[in-house]
Amino acid sequence: MNIGIVTTWFERGAAYVSRQFEEVLEKENNVFIFARGGEKYAKGDPNWDHPNVTWSTRCDRLVLMSFLKEEFVKWVKDNSIELVIFNEQRYYQPLLWCKDLNVKTVAYIDYYTEGTLPLFRAYDALICNTKRHYMAFESFGNAYYVPWGTNVDLFKPKGDGLVRKNVVTFFHSGGVKPTRKGTDVFIEALAGMKNDFYAVIHTQSNLKKCFPQLTNTIDNLVKNGKLEIIEKTVPAPGLYYMGDVYVYPSTLEGIGLTIAESISSGLACVVTDNPPMNEFVRQEFGSTIPIDKLYFRSDGYYWPKCHCNVNALSRILDEYAANPDMVADKKQKARSYAEENLSFDKNTSNLSELLKNVSLKPETDELRNMINRYDRRGKQLLHPLFIKLGLYKYIQRNRY
Repeated sequence: MNIGIVTTWFERGAAYVSRQFEEVLEKENNVFIFARGGEKYAKGDPNWDHPNVTWSTRCDRLVLMSFLKEEFVKWVKDNSIELVIFNEQRYYQPLLWCKDLNVKTVAYIDYYTEGTLPLFRAYDALICNTKRHYMAFESFGNAYYVPWGTNVDLFKPKGDGLVRKNVVTFFHSGGVKPTRKGTDVFIEALAGMKNDFYAVIHTQSNLKKCFPQLTNTIDNLVKNGKLEIIEKTVPAPGLYYMGDVYVYPSTLEGIGLTIAESISSGLACVVTDNPPMNEFVRQEFGSTIPIDKLYFRSDGYYWPKCHCNVNALSRILDEYAANPDMVADKKQKARSYAEENLSFDKNTSNLSELLKNVSLKPETDELRNMINRYDRRGKQLLHPLFIKLGLYKYIQRNRY
């Protein structure tokens, strides 16, 4: 089958999701990438710019995640595409274009609001990689739960035992958005610890600019030889080999790619006690952090954000720091668990068959009108006056 994937396509979590789908599906199918706009393009980057990639003309500054109809239709026709997988698509006109071309549509489920949830009925199938997403869409009748995993051959331990003799090293990935990853909570928890430790934070953003209130705390931890900050983009398999325990007090995740990657890399894991983060962690190799509060994001994302209890995290980390042998044992159990449960190849072994059996749903006027109404409203809200007055985000989350 000829399968297309519409996605951002550069060094970013969402693109790695698409890449994992590509790698699994190309074993039995021809896979083509339609690289739509995102924070940037990766044109000319040998890691991303491959012969099966078509780079769309950037126009998503007008409508978020949009692209030109003529380019998309040409891509579909030139490659005889039979089914398109959309990754985090928030512009729904392409679903109607596919309907007009008798091309089946599938969504990888990640971003949705209470208002956009009904629009997903327009897809012919929905792939849910977490139990939480599946719970939201199970009643639709076209949703499939495909447990998430990672490349266990790429993400694997580099050695046995602890990274540093008798000292536990905590590792955290702040990514592009440390504010969402709970990086501030991790830093505050480190400052409250009593036992000896070492910590490494990998980030793609300047932490002092993200958290100016923590500047002195960061400086003290670095000065005292407790914290190392690495600010740069690192391709997979990343820097997990630098730590013993992955600490991820994230406020919100669609999946939480780094959790599966860290477990596969043989790290014990400490994550927020909220789905989907806690879906991946078991007591034999990890711990969960109690949360203080739940609150909703400004864009109206369907699931609430959460905030971890800093003092509870300090106590958890102190327990790990005081028990290096326990940590070494958890590291081994983490890798064993990943080999058994987190292989993306294993977990998606029936994905090609699933997609082959997807049926083209009959179009209804109700769904077409719903999509047209939603996308038309989106264009209106991007009027410069709305943006200037700061009303865009408020109306955007209430627009359906």
